[in-house]
Amino acid sequence: MTAVTVREETRPVTRTARRRRRWRGLGLRLYTLGVLAWLMLPIAIIILFGFNNVHGRFNYRWQGFTLRWYRHPFDIPDLTTALVNSLTIACIVTAISVVMGTLAGFALGRWRFLGSRAVELTLFAVIAASEIAMATGLLSLFISLGVPRGYWTIVISQVTFDVAYVAVTVQARMAAFDRSLEEAARDLGAGPLVTFARVTLPMLLPGIIAGALLAFALSIDDFVITQFNAGKTLTFPLWVYGATRLGIPPEVNVLGTMIFVGGVLLAAGGVVVQRIRR
Repeated sequence: MTAVTVREETRPVTRTARRRRRWRGLGLRLYTLGVLAWLMLPIAIIILFGFNNVHGRFNYRWQGFTLRWYRHPFDIPDLTTALVNSLTIACIVTAISVVMGTLAGFALGRWRFLGSRAVELTLFAVIAASEIAMATGLLSLFISLGVPRGYWTIVISQVTFDVAYVAVTVQARMAAFDRSLEEAARDLGAGPLVTFARVTLPMLLPGIIAGALLAFALSIDDFVITQFNAGKTLTFPLWVYGATRLGIPPEVNVLGTMIFVGGVLLAAGGVVVQRIRR
């Protein structure tokens, strides 16, 4: 009788707990879907209005479906030049940042030397600094040195903050680095360069790839620092901002979609490379 009484008393409690877990799980799913929808909504609008059959200067109202903007996405010469500038600057900035950031992150993760704490503090200060402060500082520096602003001042400005992101990413990768593998390679007769190329570099590669993708995305996306130090050079974000006063053409949506798809493919490629290496 006692056991039956206990089962009868616990049964409603168990059902209530299950009901609560079910509602809690449903609420968590709805919250997750809401956050994802909020994050993807601007991208969805960019993609959607690239197919808008717009008549006039403003591409803010849906007027029908068309593919004509995808047939000639480079019809606006200034916009194409701005896009080429953004892509070439992003490639140059990424290459320089990866080399400098990888060496810095490797050194900070491997050794403790005089000034290493100051270097780490400087890297985090660059990351934490507001863009407007960094843009103003770089602008003052170029003016003081008499450097004309243009394509290469954009490169220098973006390298200044991208190096910090790559260095921190590589340094974090170094925290999980197993040095016994290097010692094993040395015991088997490998020299320092062979050990670095065959053991150290492959183990750091996921961190280097992550840093490179981050540097490329930050470069092609940058507006504030580029605006201050661009001179007469136009990048894709600067051109789009200037076009808002006259109406953004649908080609901007098409090119923006291409950049987004390219970024997704690069990120997917990085994930695939990391999984293959495992």
